[in-house]
Amino acid sequence: MELRLYQIGVVPGLLQTPEYAQVLTNSVARRGAISPEQATERVAFLAERQAALERARPPMVMVVMDESCVRRWVGDDEIMDAQLARLVEFAARPNTMLQIAPFTMGEHRPITLPVNLLTLADRSVVCYAEAATQGHFDREHTSVAPMLTAYHQLQAEALSQAESVAVINQLRKGTP
Repeated sequence: MELRLYQIGVVPGLLQTPEYAQVLTNSVARRGAISPEQATERVAFLAERQAALERARPPMVMVVMDESCVRRWVGDDEIMDAQLARLVEFAARPNTMLQIAPFTMGEHRPITLPVNLLTLADRSVVCYAEAATQGHFDREHTSVAPMLTAYHQLQAEALSQAESVAVINQLRKGTP
């Protein structure tokens, strides 16, 4: 199984530390969009999903994050440093790839909304994309294939994993 993620604005859920995730969900609860109990449930659910990355045969996970994901500070310095450290650790795993799509891509960025592409055991690919108010799940090859192509184009234009880790480490040191 392979999972390809593209995220804008915040670190993808599968890579969030519990503290980072809690700050995000608490913010949603303070706005009244969910209850404090739902915020706690979301963080617990996220931890369950992340456990899949620790199993004996974990999936191949490729993540491209818009640069805003690492430049947007969430929580205090300690929470953000731990989150950035988690990203570096993720990138070091043998079954993962982490890339940053830099702001300099500008209008050449082929994907403009978060997207998740899952390659199933039979090698078919399904797509889940989110907008502000709803998500869309698609398994039709005629619409999934162009999204997979766009993802590959995004990977080709994004920073390499080594360059991405260097950017993250610079942010951890407090340099832009």
